Amino acid sequence: MEQVLCCCKVYISESRNKAALDAIEMAAKLYPEAPIVNKFEDVPYNRVGYTLVSKMGPDPNSTSPLKNAVFKMVEAAFQEIDLGRHCGSHPRLGVVDHICFHPLLGVSLDHVAGIAKSLAADVGSRLQVATFLYGAAHYEGRLLDSLRRQLGYFKPNATGNQWAGGPESETLPLSPDEGPPHAVHRKGIVVIGATRWVDNYNVPIFSNDMVTVQRIARRVSGRGGGLQSVQSAALAHGKGIIEVACNLLDTSKVGGNEVQVEVDRLARKEGLDVGVGYYTDLSQDKIIECYLKQLSS
Repeated sequence: MEQVLCCCKVYISESRNKAALDAIEMAAKLYPEAPIVNKFEDVPYNRVGYTLVSKMGPDPNSTSPLKNAVFKMVEAAFQEIDLGRHCGSHPRLGVVDHICFHPLLGVSLDHVAGIAKSLAADVGSRLQVATFLYGAAHYEGRLLDSLRRQLGYFKPNATGNQWAGGPESETLPLSPDEGPPHAVHRKGIVVIGATRWVDNYNVPIFSNDMVTVQRIARRVSGRGGGLQSVQSAALAHGKGIIEVACNLLDTSKVGGNEVQVEVDRLARKEGLDVGVGYYTDLSQDKIIECYLKQLSS
């Protein structure tokens, strides 16, 4: 019988508070049918990404271990982390900055979009946090980068290209899809979506010249006339390093190797040295392999 698998990536604005991360991970373990198969911590960004996988039932509206596990993680994150005390060099809109569901095997995008919408309804009503939908989970299919721009995601609010503290105002520029019509200072807001598979690939550039690296990042991206299906941003990543952080929306067309070559080419023109890029998660195939190994053990 064919496996029917769905994946969820959960990005939380914290990597330095071990007690908080332990509590979040313990919450997920209440649903062993939806295990965490990968965890990626980034201290300069003060951000952690979790990848969970679960089998899916035929009805997206039925009880989903994956949705329940993610909800418990979100609930724990809000209990353990105060956005008002957070600081890091990665943009974020809330304690739980971003959640995305992806079909893996034998399941449709519409199916996982149903789970995303169900989770958003629970987060909005039960946790009272403004929640925004994107991708297949949104009725107009709006794009993540477009939503983030409208919400002011890419504008640092502290010196040194840092994001610090909670939202400056409770007023939101858009009406949320679920939850109260305002932001909560301690929690921020949540963005939840459903899309085809996305890889994240970051390339370090050894420089403190943010303007120049921003120009490189723009030229790498499809929006800037570069690699189609690539979204990119320049983010400070420790002393003397700025990363070109990329979302690869269609890995069958453009992968990390192509991004690496293009960043190298553009950086050489600017006289800058480039390091070896890296993925922030396992590949789609590797995630499936890790899940099946956990299941068999």
